[in-house]
Amino acid sequence: MLGIVDVLPNEYGYVILTIVAYCLFNGYMQILVLRARKKYNVPYPIMYATETDGKDYKIFNCVQRGHQNSLEALPIFFTLMILGGLKHPVACSVFGVAYIISRYFYFTGYASGDPKGRLPIGKYNNLAILGLVIVNIWFGISLLVTYKVAVSFTHV
Repeated sequence: MLGIVDVLPNEYGYVILTIVAYCLFNGYMQILVLRARKKYNVPYPIMYATETDGKDYKIFNCVQRGHQNSLEALPIFFTLMILGGLKHPVACSVFGVAYIISRYFYFTGYASGDPKGRLPIGKYNNLAILGLVIVNIWFGISLLVTYKVAVSFTHV
């Protein structure tokens, strides 16, 4: 009987490690949001600060928004990594690492207090996601073509 390790490509470990790296990066962002909450006195459950919370409310909001935006994109990133990595684990890991690096610059640029700071390098996270989408499309097409060929041979 085959186990899951026997079915997955050997390089799938790169996909797993890339996802773990993103989880660690997410923890880093959480810590910075917690520090910003203390520094700018923004208690839970308040999601965003207002002018009444102090003169630096926009800086807190930028830190919070940088993390929140990363959380919003997380399900897409994880899904594309896990599925595409089944067929193309190395390509997915390369795109995944590029995504994490660009997300780091996106977050730190945003957390600087100037939302435009997220764009110089951070905007490239979209290219990494596009690469993952293309890999997944390619995987999906290859499955359909393989299935169609297999079905046509069984009817011969």
